[in-house]
Amino acid sequence: MRYKMRFDVAKKSAFAIALLALSQTAIADETPQHPWSDGFISRLEALAVLETLNSELLSHDSATLTLDRWCDDHHLASPARIIAERIHGAEKEPTAEQRQILGVAASEPIRYRKVRLSCGGHVLSEADNWYVPSRLTPDMNHVLDTTDTAFGRAVQALKFRRRTLSAKLLWSPLPRNWEMAPIPSEKADGASLSIPHEVLQHMAVLTLPDGRPISQVVETYTAEILDFPQPHH
Repeated sequence: MRYKMRFDVAKKSAFAIALLALSQTAIADETPQHPWSDGFISRLEALAVLETLNSELLSHDSATLTLDRWCDDHHLASPARIIAERIHGAEKEPTAEQRQILGVAASEPIRYRKVRLSCGGHVLSEADNWYVPSRLTPDMNHVLDTTDTAFGRAVQALKFRRRTLSAKLLWSPLPRNWEMAPIPSEKADGASLSIPHEVLQHMAVLTLPDGRPISQVVETYTAEILDFPQPHH
């Protein structure tokens, strides 16, 4: 009996240690590799970076290929290539509005995928995607059903076009009307800039060259977009 009690205590202790290790790993994973300092200039730079990405996304048809270039330009990985990780088990039925946007009847099948797009271990975005399988080729549907391939890469041969429905910053490094206020003095305490997990969100429709919609996406970009050494002052 005494040995059983000791064994149970040992098991509980080992379990507690494992939980502690996992929690510390999770905290470490959320810590940016290249934290930015907190100050007016740093915040101005962060805002410029976010607006640059926003502009790149708005001016190109494929978010995946845009993130490929972003990863390369900011040396987030070598080779710089976006990897998709499909989140299995996630299901979201299309709304009546989404069916209207996609131009499909209530009875026509619409499939849903959720993926994380990462580069070199940096999760740059999470994408919710509702798409019309009847407007893709059988091979494309097979790839989307059986692999983690990003949607934009899987259907690239269709030469699709992107029409943005909305684009908004979820976090602004500077307060509203900052340009009307005196420039604050720089902080000298060495504090790091605190950036929330979600920083930018786009909603868009992907269409065939003839205008027929094939997909509606909601892309949420993360703080890891900024996980590179900040510009030198």
